[in-house]
Amino acid sequence: MAEVATTTLNKPRWVDLSTTDPAAARSFYSKVFGWNIEVNPDPQYGGYALAKADGEDAAGIGGVQSEGQPAAWAIYIGTDDIDALARRVTDAGGTVVAPGFDVGDQGKMAVFQDPAGAFISAWQATTMRGFQTSGAGGFGWAEVNARGVDKVVPFYQEVFGWTPKSVGSEDQPYTEFQVAGDSIAGAAEMNPMVPAQVPSYWLVYFTVKDVDASFRTALDAGARELVAPMDFPGGRMAILSDPQGASFGLLTMAAR
Repeated sequence: MAEVATTTLNKPRWVDLSTTDPAAARSFYSKVFGWNIEVNPDPQYGGYALAKADGEDAAGIGGVQSEGQPAAWAIYIGTDDIDALARRVTDAGGTVVAPGFDVGDQGKMAVFQDPAGAFISAWQATTMRGFQTSGAGGFGWAEVNARGVDKVVPFYQEVFGWTPKSVGSEDQPYTEFQVAGDSIAGAAEMNPMVPAQVPSYWLVYFTVKDVDASFRTALDAGARELVAPMDFPGGRMAILSDPQGASFGLLTMAAR
């Protein structure tokens, strides 16, 4: 247990999708990533489904919590004290949207907003430990796209102890957040071409063997192109919107 806590503390621990049509979303993502998705039969979990890649836990899919809520992927950061974390969020200029609460016997979660308005969640595990895979179909990366990225970098540094590292260019600034020297997430200024009504948000990327092939599969399954497959210094990526409107990324890292 101590080793698990050390390797997940203040790092991405889980991702899940809140969607307006869970059944359609389960069908879509099973086609794109080859996930085997099982709905929890316990009514207390409200039809929450667990997606597995090669038999290992990869992500969750559930319904939206309120009418009018848009479909979106959420990222959860591991913590060993969710209440203390909430206090740090407030002290750093963020907002506690949902204070820590129990999720059955699985663990405890909370939802926050950073100073730019992006939602980010936290997870304090009991029986549900989080990701079990980092291979194809698993979590690959996450980045906050912020309207005012200068406001959020110090926020995440203070709240989670993340060390910012500038890795972008003068034309395209980009910050990587590191924990103990490992890059675990990123931050960038919102592209000015994004419509003004789109708020700051966290974008989740999934690892795939072939970005271009997965991109075509997603389009055939009803996705909408946001960013066509392209190379970047660390590999190749693409961004899409699923049929219910949730954005997600595809990622293949270059061999080192």
